[in-house]
Amino acid sequence: MNSRTAIAPLAPDAPQADARRPIHPLWMRITHWLNALAVVILVTSGWRIYDAAPFFPFTIPTVVTLGGWLGGALQWHFAAMWLLVFNGLVYLALNIASGRLFTKFFPLTPRGVLQDALAALKGKFSHADPRHYNSVQKLAYLFVMLDLIVIVLSGLVLWKSVQFPVLRELMGGYESARRVHFFGMAAIVAFVVVHLVMVALVPRTLLTMIRGGTPKA
Repeated sequence: MNSRTAIAPLAPDAPQADARRPIHPLWMRITHWLNALAVVILVTSGWRIYDAAPFFPFTIPTVVTLGGWLGGALQWHFAAMWLLVFNGLVYLALNIASGRLFTKFFPLTPRGVLQDALAALKGKFSHADPRHYNSVQKLAYLFVMLDLIVIVLSGLVLWKSVQFPVLRELMGGYESARRVHFFGMAAIVAFVVVHLVMVALVPRTLLTMIRGGTPKA
């Protein structure tokens, strides 16, 4: 009886202790911004590389590309590639080790995604508690993780095609891998555009990603 009496008063304080924790831990904010930097460099230098040998009847305006010429773009691209790979591995490992990957992104159901998508279209954004993602956010972030993996794998085929023959064949050959890489990049760009729009609509999400922050009562 005495032990139960001693433990019981601690229970009401648990939610308060949880509320004092940062919404996003420091390691998550650092890896997030490093990933963002890597993606910006990869996309803009990748556009310059694409312009050197386009496979669609259009090119990317030079003003939004990085590198100045093919050699310069390749140097930027490879530098950002290593940043994305190593930082991405740290991000993924810490998400799994801390349990954040499963608590933040699961459970995820088609019904939940549909309901939250319809609510968003009506202007009813689910951001009452920034500690929790709605189903659309969960799906979007999981998609980006998988898309970045596809981009890295297809990039390996473009960089070291001879050394990765099985991976090259799984992607349908070198030229097919180029298209996989391009469309993977395009999907990331689309995500970034939507992400920035959502940040503009809910500015506090940017503040929490910069300083961690705590939800206000």
